Amino acid sequence: MSKSNKIDQIINSLHPLEKKVALFLKKDINFEELIIKSKLKDVEVMRALQWLSNKGVLSLNKTFENIIILEKYGKQYVKTDLPEYIFLKSLTNKFEDVNKLVKKIKFDPVEVNTTIGQLKKLNFVEIQKGKNGIEIKANEAGLKNKQNPYIKLLKKIEIDQNEDSLNKDELNLIKDLLKRKQILKKEVKRTEIITISEIGFELIKKDLSKIKLEENLNSDMLKKGDWKDKTFRHYDVSLNVPKISGGKEHFVNQAIEYCKKIWTDLGFEELEGTCVDTAFWDLDSLFVPQDHPARTMQDTFYIDNPSKGTLPKDISKKVKEVHENGANTGSIGWRYNWSEKEASKLMLRTHTTILSAKKLSELKKEDLPKKYFSVNKVFRNETLDWKHLFEFFQVEGIVVDPNANFQNLLGYLKEFYKKMGYDKIRIRPAYFPYTSPSIEIEVFVKEKNSWIELGGAGIFRPEVTKTLLGFECPVLAWGQGFERIITSYFNITDLRDIYKNDLEQIKNMRTFIK
Repeated sequence: MSKSNKIDQIINSLHPLEKKVALFLKKDINFEELIIKSKLKDVEVMRALQWLSNKGVLSLNKTFENIIILEKYGKQYVKTDLPEYIFLKSLTNKFEDVNKLVKKIKFDPVEVNTTIGQLKKLNFVEIQKGKNGIEIKANEAGLKNKQNPYIKLLKKIEIDQNEDSLNKDELNLIKDLLKRKQILKKEVKRTEIITISEIGFELIKKDLSKIKLEENLNSDMLKKGDWKDKTFRHYDVSLNVPKISGGKEHFVNQAIEYCKKIWTDLGFEELEGTCVDTAFWDLDSLFVPQDHPARTMQDTFYIDNPSKGTLPKDISKKVKEVHENGANTGSIGWRYNWSEKEASKLMLRTHTTILSAKKLSELKKEDLPKKYFSVNKVFRNETLDWKHLFEFFQVEGIVVDPNANFQNLLGYLKEFYKKMGYDKIRIRPAYFPYTSPSIEIEVFVKEKNSWIELGGAGIFRPEVTKTLLGFECPVLAWGQGFERIITSYFNITDLRDIYKNDLEQIKNMRTFIK
């Protein structure tokens, strides 16, 4: 496109605000001058300049400088002097009654105490109690320093506000004045530097005042047909426009909703529960011995106040027996004296399997078969690093079915991970106190070209099922760390990045769609 055509294109696309500003464009013009000449508001001038910048007419650059401004009293003191120096100039080396002196020099009584305080701070006066009240005189230092060093500085600031123009001694004086009310104020001044381009100089040679462009096509024009004789402003749809960030769910919540849909589509019911419960339900009911490392303060968050909860009498008696001797499960138990005190400790749940344990204690034979899942937060006393969080989501599931078997367990897990985007799944043998057989699930992550362990699963031991259900029945169970499952999809390598509340990350993160 030729330069002439480019200029015509710009002219035909000028907004009324752009036209008003362009009429006053010239070399070395500044932002404030444009506001005065165009008689527009500062926001209107800025908007017009930004539009003209987008069209290549000019460029805008910002500069920042630290400035010092005279406030209400600062402007007053430039003319009259600071109160303490006005007062000091009236003092001699002889004591005088303060009240008489105030009347004599017509000093503002409201400022007397503050002024005397300033003079004492400067060590310029001596004070004594006289017959009729407080008496004051200038000491030797006060008599020598009646000339105010601040006045010269205030007058300089009145002319030049730039902080960089002040020397070290002046900056120290500034510090003193800034501590006092409404004398000085520090600000950062932003200046818009307008640089007109070659195209811009060609544009301002044109008589823009004669160019009339219609902004809108209205119904009257259509009825009368006179729109054919009018010139309408052109719109460039390729120009930069502000990006609009609509409200949306946090990407983790998006993934959770998708995950829940997978399980509900498979016929599962959702479980909910509290974050705080007893160690009994979190650990003891799942046949975790009371001397297990997972129960130490290093791994678990215990509650200080209240520190104890109540235990269900019937079930706690069964749990005690199964821990101590295996009860009627065919097991010999852990062979130790089970402590009700230890079991009653309140804690933040370490896994959502606690919800499964509670649900099992409520079921009857006639309720079966049943399938449950939950996606809820759990808490571990972990050291925070790139692969560990102390608060995270866990995907929990159980299938309570007399006909359930190990192949069913593998089938559910493979179906879940396939729907979450993982085609390659690997099963490894593992150990957990409450399942047998126990397995760990690993998935292959293409981006890392490696296998990643995501969680454990298995079939609940009779010590769990028979104690909680009251009868033997296969219960398939699994618990998976949810954040680890979704990091590959969101291209996150550090788990801490998920919850750092980075607004740019939240705005730009892809939507969870599989």
